[in-house]
Amino acid sequence: MRMVCTIGRELLSTMEVCVSFRRTLSIALAFIGLLVGAGFATGQEVIQYFVAAGSKGLIGAAVAGAIIAGAGLVILQLGSYFQADEHNKVFTSISHAVVARFLDIAVIITLFAFGFVMLAGAGSTLTQQFGWPAWIGSTVMLGLVLISGLLDVEKITDVIGALTPLVIIMVIVAFGYSMTQLPIDTEALSQAAATAEMPVTPWWLSAVNYAGLALILGVSMVLVIGGNYLDPREAGVGGLAGGVVYMVLLLMAAVSIYINIDDVVGADVPMLALFQQMQGWTGYIIVFIVFAMIYNTCIGMFYALGRRLAAGKQSKFRMYFTITAVVGWAVSFIGFQDLMGVVYPALGYLGVVLVSTLVIAYLRERPKISAESQRRVRIRQLFYKHEHPDKGDLTEKEERELATLVEQSPVENEDLQDTVTEEVVQALDSDSDVEYSADEEGKRASFDDISTINNRAGTN
Repeated sequence: MRMVCTIGRELLSTMEVCVSFRRTLSIALAFIGLLVGAGFATGQEVIQYFVAAGSKGLIGAAVAGAIIAGAGLVILQLGSYFQADEHNKVFTSISHAVVARFLDIAVIITLFAFGFVMLAGAGSTLTQQFGWPAWIGSTVMLGLVLISGLLDVEKITDVIGALTPLVIIMVIVAFGYSMTQLPIDTEALSQAAATAEMPVTPWWLSAVNYAGLALILGVSMVLVIGGNYLDPREAGVGGLAGGVVYMVLLLMAAVSIYINIDDVVGADVPMLALFQQMQGWTGYIIVFIVFAMIYNTCIGMFYALGRRLAAGKQSKFRMYFTITAVVGWAVSFIGFQDLMGVVYPALGYLGVVLVSTLVIAYLRERPKISAESQRRVRIRQLFYKHEHPDKGDLTEKEERELATLVEQSPVENEDLQDTVTEEVVQALDSDSDVEYSADEEGKRASFDDISTINNRAGTN
């Protein structure tokens, strides 16, 4: 028995609602995975931005998380609305050419800066666990990055990306352990935390700067993720949900490190130090997780940077990729904490400018985004009916309606049709009650289907 609910003028099946939920969940997990690696996997970011401010820093962590959640909703909706396949498509659509160029340069700087900071972090991670010189870890990471970048990077990052749940588990375990170690003298904790250097003050500005930092790191890929989904509303809900989960994890990490500040202050990788003092053997597991997440961020930064610098001349990608990675490796010898204390605040302020620009554009375009979201839901409903083997063909009235809706959309017809086709095929293929295959010779989804319907509707 199929349960249905009214959405607009069409009834959506329970299966379609489930698919919508899965899409939203997928967006949320992707958003978390992008930010959590460089956001607080090492714990050094948490100390410098939050814990060093004492108990007020914990409030700052909540503020930063809330900003990230709200910005996640905005950025993913914009990516979906413009069907973005790269960040500049959105920048040039929402701002003046000069502003768009500034934002593009800011993202390029971020990619390089995060890349060499992560190379330094790789050196510090292995130094802390094994006592090796920092250059060994940085050089090993450089070698992995260079080899990976010249091979099939997507397959490798997919494997490493699967470690994101392990980072989440790591934070939860650290928080659970810390709850069993609650101290009596919280004043002593604040005094110990104050010995750590805080590059941005006061605490509330540090929170805003951290949010800008995390978002400018992920904005390029977050916009592209949004562009892979048809409905801006779904994309926005996914970003909001992912941001809320990120906020909770950030708070848990901050509380864990704050409670154990005496054991981790001064360490380059505080999260690793926390597990080392919990149980020595757990350090070997955590060092692998942290190193893998650093690798994931590092390869992502230099790969994206190489592609961006080689835009229009992809034959030079390997040259740009190799040069930027080697230069980043040389800069990394300045030291992880020193680099983070200087580079991160500067990038954070750039991020604040970037996010402010996107939020202003979102507020300006919000009525259009809302109308487009409803339009695309209706387009998906009509095409779903067209493809469903048991629902029959569209009526002439529905064909004319579909043609009108597609033409009214502000994005290119082909981009819109591509996303509609993908989502409808996925919904039908995943419905065990429907005998449907995207590869069957008869009725099947394709780019041409909507175009054919539109042409036929135009002649009626």
